[in-house]
Amino acid sequence: MTQSPKKPPEARRRVPDGSAFDDIDRQILDLLQERDRPVAVLAEEIGLSQTPCWRRIRKLEEAGVIRGRVTLVDPRNAGVPLTIFIGVTAPRHEMAWLTSFRSLIDGIPEIVEAYRLTGSVDYILKVMVPDIETFDHVYKSMIEQLEFSQINSSISMEELKFTTSVPTKYL
Repeated sequence: MTQSPKKPPEARRRVPDGSAFDDIDRQILDLLQERDRPVAVLAEEIGLSQTPCWRRIRKLEEAGVIRGRVTLVDPRNAGVPLTIFIGVTAPRHEMAWLTSFRSLIDGIPEIVEAYRLTGSVDYILKVMVPDIETFDHVYKSMIEQLEFSQINSSISMEELKFTTSVPTKYL
C-alpha cells in the first residue's frame, strides 16, 4: 500500500497579535472543536509527541485563539427546548441606553446570545426557555426595565444547523 505524498505546508498565517500558525495548529483546533480529548490522544491523532502538542495548545491559548473549553449541553434534555429570537430596535442610539441594555441582558440567564447588528434591527437576542409562559416572563421583565422602540420575537421551529466550530482555514 503506497502512501500519498504529504502536501507542502501552507504559509504560516498570523493573527492580530502577530502569532503565526500552520496546518498542524489548524488540525489541533479542528479536532478540539469536534470534541475535547486528552493531549496524549490528540498528539497521537495529529502525529506529534505529547510535549510539542501541549506547547501548541498553550500557544493557541496565549494568543487568544482558544478562549476556553466547555461542555455542550443538550437544550431539550436540560429542560429548555424552546428557542426564541428577539429582534430589538433601540429608541435612541446613545451610550447610556446601550449600557443599560447590556446590564439588562447580562441579568437574564435565558438570554444566551446577543449581537449588535447593522440594518433595521439593532440587536438580536437568542433566548432559551422551557415554555411560552417563561418567555412571556422574560419579555415582561425586559420591557419593565428598559424602553424599546420595537421588539419582535420569532420562535424557532427547527434547528437546521448548529455548530460551535469556527472555520480554521483563515488562521
